[in-house]
Amino acid sequence: MQTHALVAIVTLAALICYIWMILRVGAARARTKIDAPAMTGHPDLERAVRVQANTLEWLVIFLPSLWLFAIYWNDLFAAAAGAVWILGRIIYALSYAADPKKRGLGFAIQAFTTFALLLGALGRAIWVAVSVGM
Repeated sequence: MQTHALVAIVTLAALICYIWMILRVGAARARTKIDAPAMTGHPDLERAVRVQANTLEWLVIFLPSLWLFAIYWNDLFAAAAGAVWILGRIIYALSYAADPKKRGLGFAIQAFTTFALLLGALGRAIWVAVSVGM
């Protein structure tokens, strides 16, 4: 029996990574002296907001894919892929903050990982459904 503890740890680590990105928005606001609700006015703030928003957009796809992959395949492989996703998001965040044109590697790492989890879970779910005669 799989406990899914590793995937739970990776899920929480992904959320901590997201909180770090939220805090970077706050720091950019303080540094640029741009108060909420303004979302524009300085490139540093705009990049921090974009990183945070883009990560939220991907979390919606990543987290269900991570858990379904763990359920239908393997907790260890799902957790390893999740750790790679987090690394990709960190690379993306730091690269985007430095120069938005250099965000490609981090984006590619997390996108590839997400789609591997998504398609792996979908394929296995279809296989299980067909196997049991649904």
